[in-house]
Amino acid sequence: MRADELVTLGRTRLRVSRLGLGLASVGGLFAPVSDDEAATVIDAAWDAGVRLFDTAPVYGYGRSEVRAGAALANRPRAAYVLCTKVGRLIEPGGPDTQPIWADPPAGLGPRLDYSYAGVLRCVEESLARLRLDRIDVLHVHDPEQDFPTAVREAYRALADLRDAGTVGAVSIGVNHASVAARFLREAAPPGPDCVLLAGRYNLLDQSGLAELLPLCAERGVAVMAAGVYQSGLLADPRPGAPHGYGAVPRRLQWRLRAWREVCDAFDVPMLAAAVQFPLGHPAVTSVVVGARSAQEVTGSVDVFNHPVPARFWRAVKAAGLLPEQAPTPEE
Repeated sequence: MRADELVTLGRTRLRVSRLGLGLASVGGLFAPVSDDEAATVIDAAWDAGVRLFDTAPVYGYGRSEVRAGAALANRPRAAYVLCTKVGRLIEPGGPDTQPIWADPPAGLGPRLDYSYAGVLRCVEESLARLRLDRIDVLHVHDPEQDFPTAVREAYRALADLRDAGTVGAVSIGVNHASVAARFLREAAPPGPDCVLLAGRYNLLDQSGLAELLPLCAERGVAVMAAGVYQSGLLADPRPGAPHGYGAVPRRLQWRLRAWREVCDAFDVPMLAAAVQFPLGHPAVTSVVVGARSAQEVTGSVDVFNHPVPARFWRAVKAAGLLPEQAPTPEE
C-alpha cells in the first residue's frame, strides 16, 4: 500500500489515491498562508501522486476553494477527485464566524443554510470559486448543526445534483461518528455514497468503530478518514501548539507516551502508525491529511510509505493501545 495507490471510492466510479490532501490549512487554518505557499503545497501533493483533494467554502471563507481551483486549473480534470462541502454560505456579514481562520477576507463570513435552495446556491458559488463545472464528491458539512433540514433538504438537493451529473458522489463530512450513522439510517434511499470522518478513527480515538464503520462496510459506503494526527496532537504534543489543547490532558499524555514507547521499540515513526492505521478497516478507502508547506506534504507521504511490520500492531494491542476488534493494516 502506497500513498499514490489508486483505488475505487466505494460503490462510486471515482478513483482516489490512498492519501488525500485536506485543504483547510491552505485556507489559513490557525496561521496565514500566501497564495504562492498554497500553490506549492498542492503542487507537492500532485508530484507525490496524491489525487484526492478536500476543501470547503468555510475554509478561509472561500479562500481555500479559490486556491484549490487555481492550483488544479491546468491539471487533467479526469486525473483527480475534488471534494467540497455544503451547509454554509459565504456572504457579507455572515454571522457564523470562527476564530480559527487567521486572515479571512474582510467583511465576509459563513451563514448556516441546509435548505434545498441554499445548497444549490452554495454549489453554484463553489463551482465559480473552483473554476469547475462539476464536483466529484460533495459533503453535507456538520449536519448536526441543523440535522432535520440537513438530512431532508440538503441530502435531497445533493441527490438531485448527483442524478443530474453535477456531483459524482454524495457524502457527509462529520466530526461525530454517531451523527454520521444516524444520517445514513435516516437519509432517503439510496443514501450517501461516502463519509468523511474527522478525528474519530485514529490512534487515540476509535469511536467510529462501534457503529459507523460496520454500517458503512455493510452498505458499501466509502469512508475517508481525516484528523488522523488528532488535530496535530500526534505530530506536536507541546502545550499550546495548534492542536486545540492549552494543556494536554493527563490521560492523553499517558497514551502518547505509551504509543511513543512501542513506536521506538519497533523503529516505527508514530505518524506512520497514525496515517496507516485507519486503512486496516475495510470500509476506509483513503486517509486525508492537511499541510501548510511542501515539506509537510512530503513528510506525510514518507510516513505513509514507511514499512510497519505486523508484529508492531500485535504489540500495540498487547499494550492495550488499540481494541482487539480494531482491524489493522496487516490483516
